[in-house]
Amino acid sequence: MSLWESARIAIRGLRGNTLRSALTMLGIIIGVAAVIVLVAFGNGLQTYVAGAFGPLANQIQITKDQQVTGAKDLTDADVRALRSPSRTPAVAAVNPSVSGAASIQLAGGGQVRTSLTGTEADYLEVANRELVVGSFFDAQQATNKAKVVVLGPNPVATLFGGQAGEALGEQVRIGRTTFRVIGVLAGNGQQDDIAVMPLGAARSYLLGGGDVVSSITVRAVSPEVVPQALEQVQAVLDQRHGIREPQDRDFSATALQSLLDQFSQVLTIVTIFVAGVAGISLLVGSIGVANIMLVTVTERTREIGIRKAIGARYRAILQQFLIEAMVLSGVGGIIGILLGIGLSLGAGAVLGQLVDEFPAPAVSVGSVVLAFGVSLVIGLLAGGFPANRAARMRPIDALRHQ
Repeated sequence: MSLWESARIAIRGLRGNTLRSALTMLGIIIGVAAVIVLVAFGNGLQTYVAGAFGPLANQIQITKDQQVTGAKDLTDADVRALRSPSRTPAVAAVNPSVSGAASIQLAGGGQVRTSLTGTEADYLEVANRELVVGSFFDAQQATNKAKVVVLGPNPVATLFGGQAGEALGEQVRIGRTTFRVIGVLAGNGQQDDIAVMPLGAARSYLLGGGDVVSSITVRAVSPEVVPQALEQVQAVLDQRHGIREPQDRDFSATALQSLLDQFSQVLTIVTIFVAGVAGISLLVGSIGVANIMLVTVTERTREIGIRKAIGARYRAILQQFLIEAMVLSGVGGIIGILLGIGLSLGAGAVLGQLVDEFPAPAVSVGSVVLAFGVSLVIGLLAGGFPANRAARMRPIDALRHQ
């Protein structure tokens, strides 16, 4: 008997017991669909993280280590040393900042408390931020300690009802000083509650601190040279702070790329684990396939006896029941794939409407192929014992079966 003929008989058998076949395939369908959906959401989350934080992969954040007794402050002199091309050739830009908190008041009485950052004119480029409206202060305004401020989306939402255009040109009082709003930052989900102004203005009118800086953001020439840039930064600060051993450093220099890699690894492990848990339903489905094939063999014992009596060989009987089991699990796998893709796209569309910037699920070809392959292997393994049992029957015993 040819493979095509065996497959045709198997499909005819499934159609003859539609309800039983559907219930048997249910475990396979649920398992395959669950694996595809969960992997799709995991892939979507990884893609979202890479898109949102990928541009920060060439950044190094430097802060004072508050846990070290007698730690030296980061200063403007440290910033100038880090900007030396001969000492830090892998560094493209260095951006110092001072930070604090302050209340912003409108003349009409509106008020909001927000975080305050004093920085330099290249802040947008180094921090990978964008403006919704307006402009950022330039180098001349930074040098002149201009009383200008760029607001984040949260203060704008409170003071101006979220209308960024209405904020431009408005006079706001921060501390005892009046500043003019010249721009509004686009939200990034991490630093939306913020007001940014020139470094000199923040020091002179609000925060003080002399030449001390709260943090330094270093941008490497490219993500590929971040390790070299980190080593150069540490060498410069070690020399300036009199550090002899790495464990004695009074500052913390962290490459954001390493944090992104760690987070990506965690997401991958979680995705694999959750998909593995969902795959348990495939195991349950395999038990159902094995059970129904045993029932099928029992029901068709006399048929097996007749076929063997007229010359059917062991291989033909084995092939027949193996193909039936694989067709059963294969059809369930195909339905599960269609259901999984549909659920992924449908749930992604619905959640995307309900949640801003919801990570869109990404169905991977690998997960589809793996899930379908596993379903076929399940059919092969689950049908193996019943098929072997049927193929080994003696014709006389099978014909006597009632």
